Amino acid sequence: MINNREIFKKIFSFLKETLDTILFVLIAVIVIRFFVGELRWIPSGSMHPTLIEKDRLFVEKLSKPFRELQRGDVIVFYPPDEPLKKDFFSIISRLTGLMCKDIAFIKRIIGMPGDKFEIKLEDDGYYVYINDKKLEEPYILSKTDWMPCRDDMYCGPFTVPEDNYFMMGDNRGNSQDSRFWGFLPKNRVIGRAIFVFWPLNRVQKL
Repeated sequence: MINNREIFKKIFSFLKETLDTILFVLIAVIVIRFFVGELRWIPSGSMHPTLIEKDRLFVEKLSKPFRELQRGDVIVFYPPDEPLKKDFFSIISRLTGLMCKDIAFIKRIIGMPGDKFEIKLEDDGYYVYINDKKLEEPYILSKTDWMPCRDDMYCGPFTVPEDNYFMMGDNRGNSQDSRFWGFLPKNRVIGRAIFVFWPLNRVQKL
């Protein structure tokens, strides 16, 4: 006959195994998200036609210590004017992705540290000039459908500061990017988007 002590031991053993499993899963998720990569989805049309709403993509972090970011990379990042809470719950939710409320953007790197940057309006549309040379951008939605530059926008000419990037969406007519909020510090980068995995008819390498 099973006594109360044996029942207690079985309950304790079950709870211990359950907690150990939960802890292992949480640690594994944190390690994978922090060092390898994470999954993201596209909520807006700022990256048309490259990315559209509800695209699911993989954002890799494994190469961050070994590969410098390059012009043209599609990057997921925390916008520079968005404060990141540093309390325990916020850090854990950020590391695991569970109930994380931090705002993240996805844009393309256009200006690299030290670049001279300028947007120019010409007869057939808008163009980005890097170091006084026109940048070829086959990925943008339109050369003509752009938000006109205003005095309170970052349209150049200026030099991109060290350890900062100038980010732009491929849909230049509908993208809240560096033209509005300025330069992206390197330490705000989450990772590099490398491929779309869902829906199946949208699978592609970025």
